[in-house]
This record gives sequence, structure tokens and C-alpha cells, in this order.
Amino acid sequence: MRRVHYKVRAAILGVVDFFYPVFKKFMPLQTYRYAACGGSNTLLGLFIYFFSYHFILHEQTVYLGITAFKPHIAALFISLLVTFPLGFYLSMFVVFHGSYLKKRIQLFRYFLVIVGCLIINYFCLKLFVEKFKWFATPSQMLTTCIVVLFSYFSQRHFSFRVNKKGELLPAD
Repeated sequence: MRRVHYKVRAAILGVVDFFYPVFKKFMPLQTYRYAACGGSNTLLGLFIYFFSYHFILHEQTVYLGITAFKPHIAALFISLLVTFPLGFYLSMFVVFHGSYLKKRIQLFRYFLVIVGCLIINYFCLKLFVEKFKWFATPSQMLTTCIVVLFSYFSQRHFSFRVNKKGELLPAD
């Protein structure tokens, strides 16, 4: 299993780092990798959101026993089922692979940040779709911009601990 993991990581880094020379003048490698991995995961999440909202849920309310989810909220949860584990994997093994925190601590902190992102996402969608009457997919895109800012700073300074210079600390 480890061999597969290292091959996957090497393949991802090969693709991501191939384009780094274009961005080298603007940002350090770690920031670039975070932007590339996080951006890819975000785009995947938006695609899954759009697809599930329109083609899986057919823009209909989802009834689960004693509770019901409006389609824009249900699509958010469907998207999260894919983007949470993928985002954690990319953050831990590709972007912040040298963090000194134990993996279970990283996962717990990552989970807490994602819960914060989910709460922000939920309330922004409620506001934009239900109060402002905007379309769901553009509302999710705007919400994503807000959440990305929160997520970047939270992951960088909380989930995957770095030293004062912003560099990863060596693993224990």
C-alpha cells in the first residue's frame, strides 16, 4: 500500500511541479502546491455540486425521515463526501508532507477547519439562495471564494503546523 501511495504522490507532484516555473516569481513552492491542489479540489467540488444539484437531486428537496434538506444544501453534503478525504490527502501528503504533527492530530484539525468551512458555506448558501434568491451554482461559487480564504489561513496556521518563517518543520 505504501508503494502505491508514494507512486500516487510522485505522479501528483510531477504534474503539479511541472507548471511551477511559471509561478516561481510570484510564490514559494509550498504556496503554489497549496493553490494547485486546493484549487483542483475546489473545482472538483464545484463540479460535483453542480452535477448533484441538477442531475442527481433534480433540484428537489431531499427527505430523510424526520428531516429534509433543500437541494442546494444536499448538493453541498454530496460534494463534501468526495472533497473532504481528497483534500486531506493532498494537504497532508503533497502540500504539507513534512508537518511535525501526528497524522491523527492533522486529521482532527483538518476536520475542525472543514466543519468551520461547512458552517460558513451553509449560512452563505442560505443567505444567497433563500434570502437573495440567487441561482444555486453561482451562489456556491461566491461562497467558495469566501471559504477558500478562511480555509487557507486555517490550514496553514492550525491544521498543518509550520515554523515562524512559514516553512515546514521537520518530522519527528
